[in-house]
Amino acid sequence: MKIALLGYGKMGKAIEKIALARGHEVILKIDAGETKDDYTNELKKADAAIDFSVPSAAVDNYKWCFETGVPVVSGTTGWLERWDEVVEACNEKSGGFFYASNFSIGVNLFFRLNRELAKMMDNFHEYSAEVEEIHHVHKLDAPSGTAISVLNDIVGNNSKYNSWKLKEKENDHSSHSNDVLPVTASREGEVPGTHVVTYRSSVDEITIKHEAYSREGFALGAVIAAEFMKGRHGVFGMEDIMK
Repeated sequence: MKIALLGYGKMGKAIEKIALARGHEVILKIDAGETKDDYTNELKKADAAIDFSVPSAAVDNYKWCFETGVPVVSGTTGWLERWDEVVEACNEKSGGFFYASNFSIGVNLFFRLNRELAKMMDNFHEYSAEVEEIHHVHKLDAPSGTAISVLNDIVGNNSKYNSWKLKEKENDHSSHSNDVLPVTASREGEVPGTHVVTYRSSVDEITIKHEAYSREGFALGAVIAAEFMKGRHGVFGMEDIMK
């Protein structure tokens, strides 16, 4: 396959390494600050694009791919308030779009476990849930896209909660409604990503946790998603790969 990388930071470089190891060719690399209009002819030659850029550039990158006829894999978070706009643009141009808040196979198994646990705990409202996520200091959005997926799955599967709210600080003990699920977002060093869900009662607690050791799991998943998207039209996600 011929792959275009939109965003050539640490994740972009990790994706390039894995793509080359799997026999693919990286024909275009666009870093922050570069004017993408100069590269449209090069993009047209790609079988798929992978975007790990920044929230402010992501949506324009996706539309550029739709207009160019190249399926795009989105690994950027922090733009989801424009989800409907992106899906509409994809459908209008008969494009191909793949989005995942996290490409790690382990994280997607963690998502499944989280959903099932949320359903089980719906019968035991004496337990209060809380979510914690830790990422590297370079991450721009908080909470992370992965944490938002975890939070939404709890709210969607446990009737105790109607919404979630980010704590301003780790030690924020300000009162919040019992139907609001709290989340803590920490930024530390070069941590690739840690997500923890805890259910706590007056007598015990239950915890599930996923901790990434490196970016390689995310990068591999993104390349697999690009392989999946070659020649495809429509909107897809990790659940389509994991079926």
